[in-house]
Amino acid sequence: MRTAIRGVLGSVLVMCSAVAFTAGQTAAPAPDPSATKQAEVSFQFDRAGMPVPRFTLRIREDGSGRYQADQAEMPATATSMRGQAAQHIDRPINLTRGTVAKVFKSARAVNYFNIECESKAKNIANTGKKTLSYTGADGSGSCTYNYSENKTVDTLTNTFLGIAYTMDAGRKLEFLHRYDRLGLDAEMILLSQEAEAGRALELGTIAPTLATIVDDTAVIQRVRLRAQKMLEQVAAENR
Repeated sequence: MRTAIRGVLGSVLVMCSAVAFTAGQTAAPAPDPSATKQAEVSFQFDRAGMPVPRFTLRIREDGSGRYQADQAEMPATATSMRGQAAQHIDRPINLTRGTVAKVFKSARAVNYFNIECESKAKNIANTGKKTLSYTGADGSGSCTYNYSENKTVDTLTNTFLGIAYTMDAGRKLEFLHRYDRLGLDAEMILLSQEAEAGRALELGTIAPTLATIVDDTAVIQRVRLRAQKMLEQVAAENR
């Protein structure tokens, strides 16, 4: 009887060893994180003395991204009796497919920013230190410049500055809506003008702020109508 039991146990051990060996031979290799990570384009801006002296925009190829900025202290003025303390902003964003496609197509067209961005022209005014970067499975690179004569880099710069302008305007609207509703009128007029001129881009990034203004019956009607018009534009861009 004991001999039979030992035989059965031996057979089980042999089978387990065979299964373990087979599993070891057929196990798939661990995925390479760099192969599955989304490509990302980032734009960093630095210029002392500005209301927002430093900000970074990061955009992934699915349209998601992040806006991070350091806002300088803003003292009270004759038109705004309430100042603002310096603060760090960190907000998620989602961009339209059209903008994202243009950004990544441009980044790849200039070899992932492995180029000489900076203009060699003399006496160029300081417009801020800018850095464009690309990371992805297909390549990586970056370039830093104050002013670039490369048309692709210039277009990308204006795109990112336009998105940053909208983010900054959204913060101003939030502040005015909370502390100075009468000040919303002038700010909304300015934002409308900049959007029409193509200098304020991706209004969808501040859609929640615009919606809050639309829903507030204490805000004057023309401000609410402008905010509603912007939301309709956002809806059209996302169709």
